[in-house]
Amino acid sequence: MSTELNTAPVAAPAPSDEYESVPVPASARRSLASVSAVWLGFPMILTCAVFGGLIVYSLGFWRGMLAILLGNLVLMAYVGALSYLAGKTGKSFALIAVGTFGRRGYRVVSGFLATVVIGWFAFQTGLTGSILATSLGWDERLTSLGAGIGYVLVTLLGIRALSAIGVIAAPLYLALGSTAVVLALGEGSWGSALGYAGAGSALSLGAAVTLVIACFIDSGTMTADFTRWSKNGREGFLAAFSAFPVGNTVALVIGGLIVALGAAANPGTDGGNFLSILIDRGGWLVPVAVIFVFVNLGSVCAHCLYNGAVGWSQLTGQRMRALSVVLGAIGVLLAVAGVWSHFETWLNLLGVIVPPIGIVLILDQLVLRRATRETAWRWEAFAAWFLGAAAALAAHEWAPGLSDALVGMVVGAAVFSALSLRHREAVSA
Repeated sequence: MSTELNTAPVAAPAPSDEYESVPVPASARRSLASVSAVWLGFPMILTCAVFGGLIVYSLGFWRGMLAILLGNLVLMAYVGALSYLAGKTGKSFALIAVGTFGRRGYRVVSGFLATVVIGWFAFQTGLTGSILATSLGWDERLTSLGAGIGYVLVTLLGIRALSAIGVIAAPLYLALGSTAVVLALGEGSWGSALGYAGAGSALSLGAAVTLVIACFIDSGTMTADFTRWSKNGREGFLAAFSAFPVGNTVALVIGGLIVALGAAANPGTDGGNFLSILIDRGGWLVPVAVIFVFVNLGSVCAHCLYNGAVGWSQLTGQRMRALSVVLGAIGVLLAVAGVWSHFETWLNLLGVIVPPIGIVLILDQLVLRRATRETAWRWEAFAAWFLGAAAALAAHEWAPGLSDALVGMVVGAAVFSALSLRHREAVSA
Protein backbone atom coordinates (compact mmCIF):
# COMPACT_ATOMS: atom_id res chain seq x y z
CA MET A 1 0.00 0.00 0.00
CA SER A 2 1.21 3.51 -0.69
CA THR A 3 2.80 5.66 1.99
CA GLU A 4 -0.28 7.89 1.74
CA LEU A 5 -1.81 5.45 4.21
CA ASN A 6 -0.77 5.09 7.81
CA THR A 7 1.21 1.85 7.59
CA ALA A 8 3.86 2.40 10.26
CA PRO A 9 4.39 -0.61 12.54
CA VAL A 10 2.38 -0.43 15.72
CA ALA A 11 2.51 -2.28 18.99
CA ALA A 12 0.18 -5.18 19.64
CA PRO A 13 -3.30 -3.72 20.00
CA ALA A 14 -4.82 -3.38 23.44
CA PRO A 15 -8.31 -4.78 24.08
CA SER A 16 -9.64 -1.23 23.68
CA ASP A 17 -7.90 -0.64 20.33
CA GLU A 18 -10.27 0.86 17.75
CA TYR A 19 -8.19 -0.28 14.72
CA GLU A 20 -8.45 3.12 13.06
CA SER A 21 -5.83 2.46 10.38
CA VAL A 22 -5.97 -1.30 9.82
CA PRO A 23 -8.78 -3.80 9.19
CA VAL A 24 -10.34 -5.20 12.35
CA PRO A 25 -8.78 -8.66 12.85
CA ALA A 26 -11.04 -11.70 13.12
CA SER A 27 -10.09 -12.11 16.79
CA ALA A 28 -11.53 -8.69 17.65
CA ARG A 29 -14.82 -8.99 15.73
CA ARG A 30 -17.99 -8.66 17.77
CA SER A 31 -21.27 -10.57 17.89
CA LEU A 32 -24.22 -9.78 15.64
CA ALA A 33 -26.23 -8.58 18.65
CA SER A 34 -23.45 -6.21 19.71
CA VAL A 35 -22.98 -4.62 16.26
CA SER A 36 -26.74 -4.50 15.67
CA ALA A 37 -27.14 -2.58 18.92
CA VAL A 38 -24.73 0.04 17.56
CA TRP A 39 -27.02 0.69 14.58
CA LEU A 40 -30.43 0.00 16.15
CA GLY A 41 -30.32 2.84 18.65
CA PHE A 42 -28.78 5.37 16.25
CA PRO A 43 -31.87 6.27 14.17
CA MET A 44 -34.36 5.87 17.03
CA ILE A 45 -34.04 9.51 18.02
CA LEU A 46 -36.33 12.46 18.63
CA THR A 47 -35.14 14.09 15.39
CA CYS A 48 -36.69 11.23 13.42
CA ALA A 49 -39.99 11.75 15.23
CA VAL A 50 -39.85 15.38 14.11
CA PHE A 51 -39.19 14.39 10.50
CA GLY A 52 -41.83 11.64 10.53
CA GLY A 53 -44.37 14.17 11.75
CA LEU A 54 -43.39 16.72 9.11
CA ILE A 55 -43.81 14.08 6.39
CA VAL A 56 -47.27 13.04 7.58
CA TYR A 57 -48.27 16.69 8.10
CA SER A 58 -47.43 17.40 4.45
CA LEU A 59 -48.64 14.20 2.77
CA GLY A 60 -51.30 12.73 5.03
CA PHE A 61 -51.01 9.45 6.91
CA TRP A 62 -50.92 6.84 4.16
CA ARG A 63 -48.82 8.78 1.65
CA GLY A 64 -46.53 9.68 4.52
CA MET A 65 -46.17 6.00 5.43
CA LEU A 66 -45.39 5.26 1.77
CA ALA A 67 -42.59 7.87 1.76
CA ILE A 68 -41.18 6.44 4.99
CA LEU A 69 -41.29 2.90 3.57
CA LEU A 70 -39.65 3.85 0.26
CA GLY A 71 -36.92 5.87 1.94
CA ASN A 72 -36.10 3.05 4.32
CA LEU A 73 -36.02 0.45 1.56
CA VAL A 74 -33.46 2.59 -0.26
CA LEU A 75 -31.42 2.93 2.93
CA MET A 76 -31.68 -0.81 3.56
CA ALA A 77 -30.17 -1.62 0.16
CA TYR A 78 -27.60 1.18 0.26
CA VAL A 79 -26.36 0.93 3.87
CA GLY A 80 -26.80 -2.85 3.82
CA ALA A 81 -24.53 -3.27 0.81
CA LEU A 82 -21.85 -1.02 2.30
CA SER A 83 -22.15 -2.88 5.61
CA TYR A 84 -21.75 -6.22 3.83
CA LEU A 85 -18.53 -4.90 2.31
CA ALA A 86 -17.34 -3.69 5.72
CA GLY A 87 -18.05 -6.99 7.45
CA LYS A 88 -16.35 -8.86 4.62
CA THR A 89 -13.15 -6.81 4.75
CA GLY A 90 -13.02 -5.44 8.31
CA LYS A 91 -12.06 -2.06 6.84
CA SER A 92 -13.21 1.38 7.96
CA PHE A 93 -14.87 3.71 5.45
CA ALA A 94 -11.59 5.51 4.77
CA LEU A 95 -9.74 2.26 4.05
CA ILE A 96 -12.52 1.07 1.74
CA ALA A 97 -12.55 4.41 -0.08
CA VAL A 98 -8.86 4.03 -0.93
CA GLY A 99 -9.64 1.17 -3.30
CA THR A 100 -12.25 3.14 -5.25
CA PHE A 101 -11.13 6.79 -5.12
CA GLY A 102 -7.38 6.21 -5.02
CA ARG A 103 -4.69 6.35 -2.36
CA ARG A 104 -4.72 10.16 -2.54
CA GLY A 105 -8.25 10.71 -3.81
CA TYR A 106 -9.83 8.97 -0.81
CA ARG A 107 -8.71 11.92 1.32
CA VAL A 108 -11.20 14.21 -0.41
CA VAL A 109 -14.14 11.86 0.13
CA SER A 110 -13.24 10.77 3.65
CA GLY A 111 -12.38 14.30 4.78
CA PHE A 112 -15.65 15.64 3.39
CA LEU A 113 -17.85 13.10 5.17
CA ALA A 114 -15.84 13.13 8.40
CA THR A 115 -16.37 16.90 8.55
CA VAL A 116 -20.10 16.78 7.71
CA VAL A 117 -20.81 14.37 10.60
CA ILE A 118 -19.07 16.74 13.03
CA GLY A 119 -21.58 19.34 11.84
CA TRP A 120 -24.35 16.95 12.82
CA PHE A 121 -22.66 16.42 16.22
CA ALA A 122 -22.74 20.17 16.81
CA PHE A 123 -26.36 20.40 15.62
CA GLN A 124 -27.65 17.65 17.92
CA THR A 125 -25.64 18.98 20.88
CA GLY A 126 -27.16 22.42 20.40
CA LEU A 127 -30.58 20.83 19.96
CA THR A 128 -30.22 19.20 23.39
CA GLY A 129 -29.89 22.59 25.04
CA SER A 130 -32.64 24.13 22.93
CA ILE A 131 -35.19 21.39 23.69
CA LEU A 132 -34.63 21.50 27.45
CA ALA A 133 -34.60 25.31 27.46
CA THR A 134 -37.94 25.40 25.65
CA SER A 135 -39.53 22.58 27.63
CA LEU A 136 -38.25 23.25 31.15
CA GLY A 137 -36.65 26.69 31.08
CA TRP A 138 -33.08 25.43 31.50
CA ASP A 139 -30.16 27.61 30.45
CA GLU A 140 -29.61 26.67 26.81
CA ARG A 141 -25.87 27.30 26.60
CA LEU A 142 -24.94 25.65 29.89
CA THR A 143 -27.09 22.64 29.01
CA SER A 144 -25.46 22.34 25.60
CA LEU A 145 -22.01 22.63 27.18
CA GLY A 146 -22.67 19.97 29.81
CA ALA A 147 -24.35 17.65 27.33
CA GLY A 148 -21.56 18.08 24.78
CA ILE A 149 -18.86 17.21 27.32
CA GLY A 150 -20.81 14.11 28.30
CA TYR A 151 -21.23 13.05 24.68
CA VAL A 152 -17.48 13.38 24.08
CA LEU A 153 -16.73 11.25 27.14
CA VAL A 154 -19.06 8.51 25.88
CA THR A 155 -17.34 8.54 22.48
CA LEU A 156 -13.95 8.09 24.13
CA LEU A 157 -15.07 4.65 25.31
CA GLY A 158 -15.20 3.52 21.68
CA ILE A 159 -17.35 0.94 19.91
CA ARG A 160 -18.33 -0.73 23.19
CA ALA A 161 -19.99 2.47 24.37
CA LEU A 162 -21.91 2.83 21.10
CA SER A 163 -23.24 -0.69 21.52
CA ALA A 164 -24.20 -0.05 25.14
CA ILE A 165 -25.94 3.25 24.47
CA GLY A 166 -27.86 1.58 21.63
CA VAL A 167 -29.13 -1.08 24.03
CA ILE A 168 -30.44 1.69 26.29
CA ALA A 169 -31.62 4.23 23.68
CA ALA A 170 -33.77 1.91 21.54
CA PRO A 171 -36.00 0.48 24.32
CA LEU A 172 -36.27 3.90 25.94
CA TYR A 173 -37.45 5.43 22.67
CA LEU A 174 -39.97 2.61 22.18
CA ALA A 175 -41.29 2.94 25.72
CA LEU A 176 -41.67 6.73 25.75
CA GLY A 177 -42.76 6.97 22.12
CA SER A 178 -45.48 4.39 22.75
CA THR A 179 -46.50 6.20 25.93
CA ALA A 180 -46.82 9.44 23.97
CA VAL A 181 -48.98 7.71 21.35
CA VAL A 182 -51.26 6.29 24.06
CA LEU A 183 -51.58 9.75 25.63
CA ALA A 184 -52.22 11.23 22.19
CA LEU A 185 -55.17 8.91 21.74
CA GLY A 186 -56.91 11.22 24.18
CA GLU A 187 -56.84 13.84 21.42
CA GLY A 188 -57.93 11.56 18.59
CA SER A 189 -58.63 7.97 17.59
CA TRP A 190 -57.06 5.33 15.40
CA GLY A 191 -59.73 5.99 12.81
CA SER A 192 -58.98 9.70 12.67
CA ALA A 193 -55.24 9.01 12.49
CA LEU A 194 -55.54 6.54 9.60
CA GLY A 195 -57.80 8.98 7.76
CA TYR A 196 -55.58 12.01 8.36
CA ALA A 197 -55.25 13.85 5.04
CA GLY A 198 -52.47 16.24 5.99
CA ALA A 199 -52.55 19.97 6.48
CA GLY A 200 -49.39 21.23 4.86
CA SER A 201 -47.93 21.22 1.37
CA ALA A 202 -44.23 21.84 1.98
CA LEU A 203 -43.12 18.39 0.80
CA SER A 204 -43.81 16.35 -2.30
CA LEU A 205 -43.64 12.56 -2.11
CA GLY A 206 -40.20 12.65 -3.72
CA ALA A 207 -38.96 15.32 -1.31
CA ALA A 208 -40.27 13.30 1.63
CA VAL A 209 -38.38 10.21 0.43
CA THR A 210 -35.24 12.35 0.17
CA LEU A 211 -35.79 13.61 3.72
CA VAL A 212 -35.90 10.03 5.01
CA ILE A 213 -32.72 9.16 3.10
CA ALA A 214 -30.80 12.37 3.82
CA CYS A 215 -31.32 12.15 7.57
CA PHE A 216 -28.83 9.26 7.84
CA ILE A 217 -27.07 9.18 4.48
CA ASP A 218 -23.83 10.64 5.89
CA SER A 219 -23.26 8.12 8.67
CA GLY A 220 -24.99 5.51 6.51
CA THR A 221 -22.30 5.97 3.87
CA MET A 222 -19.68 5.71 6.63
CA THR A 223 -21.37 2.61 8.07
CA ALA A 224 -18.13 0.66 7.73
CA ASP A 225 -16.79 2.50 10.78
CA PHE A 226 -19.43 0.56 12.77
CA THR A 227 -20.03 -2.64 10.81
CA ARG A 228 -16.34 -3.46 10.22
CA TRP A 229 -16.64 -5.08 13.65
CA SER A 230 -19.05 -7.71 12.23
CA LYS A 231 -17.77 -11.26 11.87
CA ASN A 232 -18.57 -11.41 8.16
CA GLY A 233 -20.44 -9.66 5.37
CA ARG A 234 -23.77 -11.32 6.13
CA GLU A 235 -23.72 -10.16 9.75
CA GLY A 236 -22.66 -6.71 8.61
CA PHE A 237 -25.79 -6.50 6.45
CA LEU A 238 -28.03 -7.80 9.24
CA ALA A 239 -26.59 -5.28 11.70
CA ALA A 240 -27.52 -2.46 9.33
CA PHE A 241 -30.95 -4.06 8.78
CA SER A 242 -31.69 -3.46 12.46
CA ALA A 243 -31.61 0.25 11.67
CA PHE A 244 -32.91 0.29 8.10
CA PRO A 245 -35.73 -0.44 7.90
CA VAL A 246 -36.46 -1.54 11.49
CA GLY A 247 -35.30 1.19 13.89
CA ASN A 248 -35.65 4.13 11.54
CA THR A 249 -39.15 3.13 10.44
CA VAL A 250 -40.33 2.81 14.05
CA ALA A 251 -38.90 6.21 14.94
CA LEU A 252 -40.48 7.96 11.94
CA VAL A 253 -43.86 6.24 12.28
CA ILE A 254 -44.21 7.24 15.94
CA GLY A 255 -43.67 10.87 14.98
CA GLY A 256 -46.17 10.51 12.14
CA LEU A 257 -48.77 9.06 14.51
CA ILE A 258 -48.36 11.94 16.95
CA VAL A 259 -49.24 14.39 14.17
CA ALA A 260 -52.05 12.26 12.72
CA LEU A 261 -53.64 11.96 16.16
CA GLY A 262 -53.68 15.75 16.47
CA ALA A 263 -51.42 15.81 19.54
CA ALA A 264 -48.43 17.70 18.09
CA ALA A 265 -48.06 21.23 19.45
CA ASN A 266 -46.56 22.72 16.26
CA PRO A 267 -46.69 20.05 13.54
CA GLY A 268 -45.67 22.43 10.75
CA THR A 269 -42.35 23.24 12.43
CA ASP A 270 -41.72 20.64 15.15
CA GLY A 271 -43.33 17.70 13.40
CA GLY A 272 -43.95 14.74 15.69
CA ASN A 273 -41.82 15.92 18.61
CA PHE A 274 -43.59 14.16 21.46
CA LEU A 275 -41.52 15.48 24.36
CA SER A 276 -44.07 18.15 25.29
CA ILE A 277 -46.78 15.48 25.59
CA LEU A 278 -44.74 13.68 28.24
CA ILE A 279 -43.69 16.81 30.14
CA ASP A 280 -47.21 18.29 30.13
CA ARG A 281 -48.48 15.15 31.86
CA GLY A 282 -46.10 15.94 34.75
CA GLY A 283 -45.14 13.62 37.60
CA TRP A 284 -42.55 10.92 37.05
CA LEU A 285 -42.65 11.46 33.29
CA VAL A 286 -40.74 14.76 33.62
CA PRO A 287 -37.43 13.35 34.98
CA VAL A 288 -37.74 10.35 32.67
CA ALA A 289 -38.22 12.70 29.71
CA VAL A 290 -35.08 14.62 30.69
CA ILE A 291 -33.07 11.40 30.86
CA PHE A 292 -34.56 10.45 27.50
CA VAL A 293 -33.33 13.65 25.85
CA PHE A 294 -29.75 13.13 27.02
CA VAL A 295 -29.65 9.42 26.15
CA ASN A 296 -31.49 9.85 22.89
CA LEU A 297 -29.58 12.76 21.42
CA GLY A 298 -26.40 11.51 23.10
CA SER A 299 -26.68 8.36 21.01
CA VAL A 300 -26.63 10.20 17.69
CA CYS A 301 -23.93 12.61 18.89
CA ALA A 302 -21.61 9.81 19.98
CA HIS A 303 -22.12 7.97 16.69
CA CYS A 304 -21.41 11.08 14.61
CA LEU A 305 -18.33 12.01 16.64
CA TYR A 306 -17.04 8.44 16.36
CA ASN A 307 -17.50 8.57 12.57
CA GLY A 308 -15.64 11.86 12.36
CA ALA A 309 -12.81 10.80 14.66
CA VAL A 310 -12.22 7.48 12.86
CA GLY A 311 -12.24 9.26 9.50
CA TRP A 312 -9.81 11.97 10.54
CA SER A 313 -7.66 9.40 12.32
CA GLN A 314 -6.88 7.76 8.99
CA LEU A 315 -6.24 11.13 7.37
CA THR A 316 -3.93 12.49 10.07
CA GLY A 317 -2.37 9.37 11.57
CA GLN A 318 -3.60 10.39 15.04
CA ARG A 319 -5.49 8.14 17.45
CA MET A 320 -9.27 8.16 17.43
CA ARG A 321 -9.63 9.16 21.07
CA ALA A 322 -7.35 12.17 20.78
CA LEU A 323 -9.30 13.36 17.75
CA SER A 324 -12.59 12.76 19.56
CA VAL A 325 -11.51 15.35 22.13
CA VAL A 326 -10.36 17.88 19.53
CA LEU A 327 -13.31 17.48 17.15
CA GLY A 328 -15.76 17.22 20.04
CA ALA A 329 -14.45 20.47 21.51
CA ILE A 330 -14.99 22.21 18.16
CA GLY A 331 -18.53 20.82 17.92
CA VAL A 332 -19.39 21.81 21.49
CA LEU A 333 -18.09 25.35 20.96
CA LEU A 334 -20.25 25.66 17.82
CA ALA A 335 -23.25 24.42 19.78
CA VAL A 336 -22.70 26.78 22.73
CA ALA A 337 -22.15 29.71 20.37
CA GLY A 338 -25.55 29.04 18.79
CA VAL A 339 -24.09 28.45 15.34
CA TRP A 340 -25.75 25.02 15.26
CA SER A 341 -29.15 26.60 14.50
CA HIS A 342 -27.92 27.58 11.02
CA PHE A 343 -26.71 24.08 10.15
CA GLU A 344 -29.84 22.05 9.39
CA THR A 345 -30.63 23.27 5.86
CA TRP A 346 -26.96 23.22 4.90
CA LEU A 347 -26.39 19.73 6.27
CA ASN A 348 -29.50 18.35 4.58
CA LEU A 349 -28.37 19.88 1.29
CA LEU A 350 -24.97 18.25 1.69
CA GLY A 351 -26.83 15.01 2.30
CA VAL A 352 -28.25 15.29 -1.19
CA ILE A 353 -24.80 15.10 -2.76
CA VAL A 354 -23.53 12.20 -0.62
CA PRO A 355 -25.45 9.21 -2.12
CA PRO A 356 -23.36 8.93 -5.32
CA ILE A 357 -20.29 8.26 -3.15
CA GLY A 358 -21.78 5.10 -1.70
CA ILE A 359 -23.19 3.97 -5.03
CA VAL A 360 -19.75 4.22 -6.64
CA LEU A 361 -18.22 2.16 -3.80
CA ILE A 362 -20.93 -0.50 -4.09
CA LEU A 363 -20.63 -0.80 -7.85
CA ASP A 364 -16.84 -0.79 -7.84
CA GLN A 365 -16.22 -3.30 -5.07
CA LEU A 366 -19.33 -5.49 -5.00
CA VAL A 367 -20.87 -5.42 -8.48
CA LEU A 368 -18.24 -4.72 -11.13
CA ARG A 369 -15.45 -6.28 -9.06
CA ARG A 370 -12.69 -4.67 -11.05
CA ALA A 371 -9.13 -5.93 -10.81
CA THR A 372 -7.16 -3.96 -8.24
CA ARG A 373 -4.77 -1.46 -9.74
CA GLU A 374 -2.48 0.93 -7.91
CA THR A 375 -3.45 4.53 -8.61
CA ALA A 376 -3.38 7.83 -6.77
CA TRP A 377 -6.67 9.14 -8.18
CA ARG A 378 -9.61 7.30 -9.78
CA TRP A 379 -10.96 9.98 -12.08
CA GLU A 380 -13.96 7.88 -13.16
CA ALA A 381 -15.07 7.57 -9.50
CA PHE A 382 -14.83 11.32 -8.98
CA ALA A 383 -16.60 12.02 -12.28
CA ALA A 384 -19.50 9.78 -11.22
CA TRP A 385 -19.70 11.45 -7.81
CA PHE A 386 -19.62 14.99 -9.20
CA LEU A 387 -22.10 14.35 -12.01
CA GLY A 388 -24.43 12.42 -9.70
CA ALA A 389 -24.25 15.21 -7.12
CA ALA A 390 -24.84 17.84 -9.82
CA ALA A 391 -27.92 15.95 -11.02
CA ALA A 392 -29.23 15.71 -7.44
CA LEU A 393 -28.76 19.44 -6.88
CA ALA A 394 -30.43 20.19 -10.22
CA ALA A 395 -33.41 18.04 -9.23
CA HIS A 396 -33.54 19.84 -5.87
CA GLU A 397 -33.74 23.18 -7.64
CA TRP A 398 -35.87 22.46 -10.72
CA ALA A 399 -37.71 19.16 -10.12
CA PRO A 400 -38.98 19.26 -6.51
CA GLY A 401 -41.39 16.42 -7.22
CA LEU A 402 -38.51 13.98 -7.65
CA SER A 403 -36.32 12.46 -4.96
CA ASP A 404 -33.01 14.33 -5.13
CA ALA A 405 -31.14 11.48 -3.46
CA LEU A 406 -32.47 8.86 -5.88
CA VAL A 407 -31.65 11.05 -8.88
CA GLY A 408 -28.08 11.37 -7.61
CA MET A 409 -27.79 7.63 -7.09
CA VAL A 410 -29.13 6.72 -10.54
CA VAL A 411 -27.02 9.25 -12.41
CA GLY A 412 -23.90 8.41 -10.40
CA ALA A 413 -24.40 4.70 -11.05
CA ALA A 414 -24.97 5.22 -14.78
CA VAL A 415 -21.89 7.44 -15.18
CA PHE A 416 -19.60 5.15 -13.21
CA SER A 417 -20.81 2.01 -15.00
CA ALA A 418 -20.31 3.63 -18.41
CA LEU A 419 -16.84 4.96 -17.57
CA SER A 420 -15.74 1.67 -16.03
CA LEU A 421 -16.92 -0.28 -19.07
CA ARG A 422 -15.13 2.13 -21.36
CA HIS A 423 -11.92 1.75 -19.35
CA ARG A 424 -12.12 -2.04 -19.49
CA GLU A 425 -12.58 -1.96 -23.23
CA ALA A 426 -9.63 0.40 -23.60
CA VAL A 427 -7.41 -1.84 -21.47
CA SER A 428 -8.40 -5.02 -23.31
CA ALA A 429 -8.03 -3.42 -26.75
